[in-house]
Amino acid sequence: MRPAFTFELCAETLQACLAAGEGGADRIELCSALSEDGLTPSHGLIHAAVQRSGLPVHVLLRPRAGNFFYSDEEFELMRDDLLHARALGASGFALGVLRADATIDIERTRTLVELASPLEVTFHRAFDLVPSLYEALDDVIATGCHRILTSGGERDVVVGAANLATLVDLAKNRIAIVAGGGLRVENAALVARTSRATHFHGSVRRSTNRASVLERGGILTPSTTGQFSVDPAEIRAMIQDLRVL
Repeated sequence: MRPAFTFELCAETLQACLAAGEGGADRIELCSALSEDGLTPSHGLIHAAVQRSGLPVHVLLRPRAGNFFYSDEEFELMRDDLLHARALGASGFALGVLRADATIDIERTRTLVELASPLEVTFHRAFDLVPSLYEALDDVIATGCHRILTSGGERDVVVGAANLATLVDLAKNRIAIVAGGGLRVENAALVARTSRATHFHGSVRRSTNRASVLERGGILTPSTTGQFSVDPAEIRAMIQDLRVL
């Protein structure tokens, strides 16, 4: 039997969410501020993605940029955002909570997993910051999370592909290992072959710089604003290249 395969599009705009459905993605991880590696998206974006994408929408819970060691107040924000997104129709969540020593915060993560139940929870790439990937694997399993999004502890999935293969073997179907972080159409087949993963995550976005005019000191000057879009054809190409097993 062919192993299960999923491709999750990381989306920060409604355009990307609609492209995900058209391009054949299985799921959306919805966030804002990808320039900050993702933050919790707005009420309006969650609602629109759920209503219009036609796909399961998993919402990122990250109240601020920076590290993943949260104060009590920040953790309460994550709880509140989870409940709010669930009421809007979210199908699951992506989150990551670490202790001050960068190990997995099992207790707090389990609290969020139980609050989300029966919806699925992914432990995101905070996992890549832990001192030992293999100890952290068992810790995340103990929290009840359904999957781990990881680049194998490296800067991207190409460099971390061998570590991903080890994690896939060690997981032994106890938890899904999702390869993500620097996944591109250009490297998809290589990553899939080397990592032996069957679950993948990527943004598949391209820059579409947009000309605009800014006012500086009372003088109007032309400017180029960084904009991104997602082409459904590139999602289809990515999925085709990833299906090598």
